[in-house]
Amino acid sequence: MADRESTATSYYVPLAAPVGADAEFEYFQPTEATISVWSADLQHGGPPAGLMMRAMVRAVADDGQHFTRVTTEILGAMGLGVNRVRAWVSRPGRRISQVTAELECQMPDGEFRLAGRTVAWRILAADSADAQSIPREPLPAGPDDLRQIVGFPAEGDEAVAWGRVGFIGTTVIARQEGRTGSTPSIWIRPDRELVQGETPSHLESIFTVLDVANGVGTRLDPTKWSWMNMDTTVHLVGQPTSPWLGLDSELAVGRDGYGATFADLYDVAGFLGRSAQTDMIVDVR
Repeated sequence: MADRESTATSYYVPLAAPVGADAEFEYFQPTEATISVWSADLQHGGPPAGLMMRAMVRAVADDGQHFTRVTTEILGAMGLGVNRVRAWVSRPGRRISQVTAELECQMPDGEFRLAGRTVAWRILAADSADAQSIPREPLPAGPDDLRQIVGFPAEGDEAVAWGRVGFIGTTVIARQEGRTGSTPSIWIRPDRELVQGETPSHLESIFTVLDVANGVGTRLDPTKWSWMNMDTTVHLVGQPTSPWLGLDSELAVGRDGYGATFADLYDVAGFLGRSAQTDMIVDVR
C-alpha cells in the first residue's frame, strides 16, 4: 500500500445547515483523513461510526445510563461529499433505552442517500462489583509501555502492511503479541479531532477506530483478496477511560465468499468487551 499521509486536522468539518434544510440533521464535510484503503472515493468505516456515536451521545440525557451494545450497519457507499447525521431516542426508558443514529451522504444530483445506521442499547449503571466476572486478563503491556508508530507500515510479516493511506495514516498504534488468532494485538487511537474544534469523548474515539478490527486480524494479501465489512456489533462490559482501544482480533473465512471478524476489546484499565463484523470475501486477482 502506498503512503499518502493526510494533513487535515480533523475527520470532519462542521457546516452550516443549508437554507430550508431538515432541522433534525447536522451537516459535515469529510476531510481526506477519512479516506478508505479500499478506494480513494470512499470513507473508511471508522470515522462515520465515530460521527454517529457523537450524535447519539448528544441525543441522550445525562441520566446515568451507559452504552452497552452498539451495532453499526453500512447501508451504502460512504462518499466524500457532504454528510449529514441525526440521532434520536428510539425506545425511551428509565432503566433501559435505545438510541438510533443515521448518516446520509449527498449524491451528485444533490439528493441525500442513507449510508449508515447505528442502533445502541443503554442500561442504567448500578453496583455489580460482587458479581464481576472478566473472561480475559488485561493486555500484558499498555500503550505507553510499547513503541508507538503512525499507521501500519511494513514491519516483518506480523499482519497486513496497510501503510499510511488516508484514515489508516491518522491512527497511532502499538503492537504486542496477540492472544486471539495469529496476528498481534494492537493499541490504537485517532491522532486528530473527530469534528474540527471539538475534543472527542472516549466513546467517540474508540468507535472511530474500532472498525479496523477486520483489517488487523488476518494476514490475507489485499492484492489478492478484499474483505470489507458491512457491519460492526460491539458488546461492552464497561465504559472507556481513555482514547486508547486495545484490539485482539481474528478473521474467520468460510468457503462461500463470506466470513466474520471477532475481537476482544481492551481499555487501558482492562477487558472492555467484544466485537463482531460480517465480512464479504472477494477474490480480486
